[in-house]
Amino acid sequence: MNTPLLLILFRLLLSPIIIALAYFIGENAKITIVVLMYLGLISDILDGIIARKQNISSAKLRRMDSQTDMVFWVSIGLATWILYPKLISENSTAIWTILIMELACYVVSLIKFKKETCTHAFLSKIWGVTLLIAFTSLIGFSHAGIPFYSAIVMGLISHIDVILIVLILPKWTHDVPSAYHAYLIRKGIQFKRNEYLNG
Repeated sequence: MNTPLLLILFRLLLSPIIIALAYFIGENAKITIVVLMYLGLISDILDGIIARKQNISSAKLRRMDSQTDMVFWVSIGLATWILYPKLISENSTAIWTILIMELACYVVSLIKFKKETCTHAFLSKIWGVTLLIAFTSLIGFSHAGIPFYSAIVMGLISHIDVILIVLILPKWTHDVPSAYHAYLIRKGIQFKRNEYLNG
C-alpha cells in the first residue's frame, strides 16, 4: 500500500471540503476548518517521512506532494477570505505580494527547466509553520497582527531562497534544502539530503 500517496490524496481531498465548510456553514465551521488544517499539515509531514523509510520518495511523488501543498494552502486562504473578507481586504497588499512571489518561483522554474519548483526547502518548511500559526489566528480568532505579518516576512524570505535555488541549480532536481545546497549540487559536492528533509 502506497501510504505516502494516500496521505497526499487525503490532503488534496481536504481542500474542497475546507472551502465548502467556509462557504455553506460559515463561522460556525471555523474550529472544524482549523482542525482539518492541522490534519493536513500532519499528513504533509508524515508522507515525506514514510516515503523515505519505504524508499519510494520518487520525483513524481515529490512533485505531486509539492503541488498538493500549494492547492491545500490556497484553499485555506480562500476559506479565510470567505469567512472574513474585510480582514483579507485590509491586508491585501501583503497577500498579493506573497502571491506574486509564488508566481515568480513558478515562472523562473518553468523558464529555466520547463518544470515547476519542487525544492521542499528548509525555509519553506519554516514558512509552513508560520502559515499554520497565522491561519490559526485568522480563522480561529479573526485576528491578523504579528502572526500574519511574521508569515508574510517568512514567506518573502523563503520565496527568495527558492528562486535562488532554481537559478543556481545546473539542472532540475527535487528536495534541495537551501540555496547553499543548490550551490553544493552545482559544484558536485555530496551531502546527505535526508538530514535536512522532513516532509
